[in-house]
Amino acid sequence: MREALADVRKRLTPRTRTQKAALAGGTAAFLLVVVGGVLRPETILGVLLSTLVEEPTAESALRLAVPITLAGLGGIFAEKSGVINIGLEGLLIISAFVAVWMTDVTGNLVAGFGLGVVASTLLALLFAVVCIEFRADQIIAGLAVWLIALGLAPFMSQVIYGGPNTESVGTVPTLTELFGFLPTAGTLPQRIAAPTVGVGPVDVLLGVVASVLTRPPLYLADVLLDASLSVYLMFLMVAVSWVLLYRTSFGRWVRASGENPKALDTAGVNVSRVRYQAVLLSGVLAGMGGAALALSIGQFTGNGPTMVNGKGFIAIVTYLFGNYNPVGAFLSSLLFAGLDAMQVGLQTAGTGIPSSLVRVIPFVMVIVVLALVGRTRIPEAAGDYYDSGEDR
Repeated sequence: MREALADVRKRLTPRTRTQKAALAGGTAAFLLVVVGGVLRPETILGVLLSTLVEEPTAESALRLAVPITLAGLGGIFAEKSGVINIGLEGLLIISAFVAVWMTDVTGNLVAGFGLGVVASTLLALLFAVVCIEFRADQIIAGLAVWLIALGLAPFMSQVIYGGPNTESVGTVPTLTELFGFLPTAGTLPQRIAAPTVGVGPVDVLLGVVASVLTRPPLYLADVLLDASLSVYLMFLMVAVSWVLLYRTSFGRWVRASGENPKALDTAGVNVSRVRYQAVLLSGVLAGMGGAALALSIGQFTGNGPTMVNGKGFIAIVTYLFGNYNPVGAFLSSLLFAGLDAMQVGLQTAGTGIPSSLVRVIPFVMVIVVLALVGRTRIPEAAGDYYDSGEDR
């Protein structure tokens, strides 16, 4: 088993050349926007820069990143174990509806959130049984999970609420709403004032330095104070997932199950059990994402592709682009969520660009990233059924 894992480590690289080129290109584009926006604020680059640095954009990016990140974390565990779970979209949909429905029934946000996670986990269990026990094609089974949820959630909403959209319920509180002693967002600049400056060159220089040193941390603090508890749950799950995947025996078993299940079986570990646990964990994490998404606005919207609107499929792109690393998946999710938040800001900024063209920016980026991650190597045994030949 050690030889097999050593071979795996040799073949895995932290980052492919394509991804390095993409990172360099993205950095150059960002610098172009910053320099051009500062020098020519009246141009489209100036509008882009102002939209990027606005607090509402950062707040929206964090909020939109929650379901994508959590679903991506779930996809990492499933696929690392050898089970390709493209049904993440369906898990997000079913958990979003159940979370709102159960919050409405119980009158308790925590209960609604938890039951939404349970619904997603049960659907993930069905997917695991079909793929692991009955050897179904994992791609087809994942599509079936998505289609089941896509039809079931709006149908249940129609039966219960008389339409595809549910009634409004409570929303997840922000940090300042939960802890009243904390300062509210937007008040920190008054509490931590910059030094008083005069009109001399030295005073002006001191003022600029004070602004540069104080503005970024105050800006970040304002954004985090105005963030809901779902955002902090996302931060926690990213850290927990990284530790679980790379610093525990379970994480080693999951990675071995996806790379060399025969070696894992030879070592006396039940491969099917590990894969069941990994897929169920993907259901838990995706369920958190779906419940957080719905309870961030307090309603489930079932029209068209539902309020999830492809976030489960984007989650797959994020963990591929992040090389199956929880931190990388989070940063990739933040990229897509930031683009989504930015396009909303651009629509109201009066750039002259047609809104229909602005709305496709995040999806164009998805296509670009898919092309750039073509050389990312998926786990060796992903999508393959493994039969130990005996029951343990």
